Amino acid sequence: MSDSRDDPTETTTESREQAAEESAWMVQNSIRIGVFSILLVVVFTLGLMQATGLVDVLAPIADSETGQWIAFGVLAAAAAALGVWAWGSSRENRGS
Repeated sequence: MSDSRDDPTETTTESREQAAEESAWMVQNSIRIGVFSILLVVVFTLGLMQATGLVDVLAPIADSETGQWIAFGVLAAAAAALGVWAWGSSRENRGS
């Protein structure tokens, strides 16, 4: 009986250059995912601490609470834009 795991969907690496290129691509993606994940956790933690009143980090940027939440939204949007950019550039480099 044939198992679907026995039939690989991708071909094996034929040359050292191709293996090196695939390794570099995997390292780049791992770094992108790691940096984006760390940034996302920092923004999430800052939002939670801001919401509970533990910190007032955005006070120098905006005086009112609404202004601080707007500044936080801009920070979150910048983090999301970074994630979209990283995802898009990794797909372009891979050729997908």
